Amino acid sequence: MSVIKENILETLAYFDMFDYPLTRAELYLFLQQKHSFEVFDNALQRLLDNGVIHQFDKFYTLKNDHHLAVRRNEGNKKAAELTKVAEKVGNMLIRFPFVRGIAISGSLSKNFADDNSDIDLFIITAKNKLWIARTIMHCFKKLTFLVNKEHLFCMNYYIDEQQLQIAEQNIYTAIEVCTLIPLQGDTVFEKFYAANSWTRDFLPNKNMRISSAKPVRNRFFKNLYELLFNNKAGNALDNKLMKITASRWLKKTRQKRLNSHGIIMAMDTGKHFAKPEPTNFQSKLLARYERRIAYILNEYENSLSN
Repeated sequence: MSVIKENILETLAYFDMFDYPLTRAELYLFLQQKHSFEVFDNALQRLLDNGVIHQFDKFYTLKNDHHLAVRRNEGNKKAAELTKVAEKVGNMLIRFPFVRGIAISGSLSKNFADDNSDIDLFIITAKNKLWIARTIMHCFKKLTFLVNKEHLFCMNYYIDEQQLQIAEQNIYTAIEVCTLIPLQGDTVFEKFYAANSWTRDFLPNKNMRISSAKPVRNRFFKNLYELLFNNKAGNALDNKLMKITASRWLKKTRQKRLNSHGIIMAMDTGKHFAKPEPTNFQSKLLARYERRIAYILNEYENSLSN
């Protein structure tokens, strides 16, 4: 099998795990190796002609299921509506102390939503103040439960300006980084993308979006609060909040408490980050992806020999 055909199948295999067919342009952007569009287009047509992949409307998929195109179109419409809400959420949360950047992550950043979708948010904080910022934001989130709006404030991934590079570097994290939709913090996201240029090793055709982020405005009360904690006492408080939060999450993990997606609750914590434990969803997804690719390539080789 040619490299370009293998790349196409690998890309479709990844997004098919989420029942998300791709347009021709998207498929090209998410290829894991660099190819000319002409070579890509010819290989794509051959795979279509041989019945290896399927096209429904403007979407391509490995699954012979037209409903996937219908589902995607509906999901894109709902995503457009939910993104407008996310922009308002970002406008609110950027006012919190030590928050420097906010981006949409998760399925919404891939332009998909359904009736049960959350607004997943990626947060960048000031250096060494992540845990103060996170604690204040999550105290606010407690209030959103009172009005059933908690799904609009899923602040589940934090990093600070001290450590902008994502530690895990694989196809999953590369896609997550490259599909972020920055809402606030144009300057900090320029630095973030520069620190994560490794994503080009996995997605050489995909450009990361900075232009969508607004510049952070100076606000009197935010600046005043930050001034009060930009000292040794503030650093001590940040360390204390990190230890308290890590201890509470470890307890949840040991009790095998499940989140709304049926996954054991676990958080990976450090001075400069707070994120979902990668050995849970991420590792399982990558293992599933490898099995899926092996199966698809094997089926393709068998079809050629018959």
